[in-house]
Amino acid sequence: MELQEKIPVPVFAAVDREVFLRNIYPQRQPAVLRGVSLGPCLEKWTVDYLGEKGGDKEVKIHVSTVPQMDFLHKNFAYKTLPFNEFVRRASEKKHSDFFLCEEPAELSKQFPGLAEDFHTPDFFEPEQFFSSVFRISSCGLQLWTHYDVMDNLLAQVTGTKRVVLYSPQDALHLYLSGDKSEVLDIDAPDLKRFPKFVRAKRYECVLEPGDLLFIPALWFHNTLALQFGVGVNIFWRHLPADSYDKKDPYGNKDPVAATRALQALERALHTLDELPAEYRDFYGRRMIQRIQKRTYCDGKIDAEQNSTLPSSPFTKPG
Repeated sequence: MELQEKIPVPVFAAVDREVFLRNIYPQRQPAVLRGVSLGPCLEKWTVDYLGEKGGDKEVKIHVSTVPQMDFLHKNFAYKTLPFNEFVRRASEKKHSDFFLCEEPAELSKQFPGLAEDFHTPDFFEPEQFFSSVFRISSCGLQLWTHYDVMDNLLAQVTGTKRVVLYSPQDALHLYLSGDKSEVLDIDAPDLKRFPKFVRAKRYECVLEPGDLLFIPALWFHNTLALQFGVGVNIFWRHLPADSYDKKDPYGNKDPVAATRALQALERALHTLDELPAEYRDFYGRRMIQRIQKRTYCDGKIDAEQNSTLPSSPFTKPG
């Protein structure tokens, strides 16, 4: 029996800027886009070509003895390799003892020769552009479930990749630590540790060469390289520029207002610590109710999520 229902991510063909902005982008849902021109990279980016163009430039990589990389517990090592050697090793078909992926690299800055081969879709204004991140992974490598605060197009140039996504509204079922889920094995999770994980709706797709996946900001995603593959993540700012932390070079910090709100919440919780347990319980529940009423998109308290709150040890039987 399936752990979670697999909801296929919708696929759209022959998508141009007008179709994307009118029919896809406003829905704030993941979508696979096919038939979008990505440039000559689709034909050119072979292992030999990448090695020749990238040369012996030193790159930082993650090396793991297991396919599921875990950023929370750092089950991988940071290494440095010449780019051409990294590509050769990552592309090897036998990877029984190690798995490789490149540390996020800015394509246009670190590999300008390769950047000329890749055409960024014109689905946003040029001033909104934040970064184009080069992704190279060996077959079998799986990256942890996380969210990004910016909108994102994942372009699959070579190889195939499975992507599993979860809605921001399922955040309470994903056992978050910062921007990452503690559920490392999403296909066979430990339901004793993570019993609510089964409530999260699982959206899934397999990207083929030439495919684009639109990942709206805050949508959780987990990637599994089904083959050695090369891709590019394109991030852009869809909120006003001053919403983002100006000192954030990677674009993965929470928006400034969200950071301030979370800090204020921590201060409020410390203030509640001054009260006896039954008062903390009572006012904590009131705070949760006010947050739900004020912030949930539908304006209603989710009965299912509300029911997951522990019953108060101070509640008297009726």
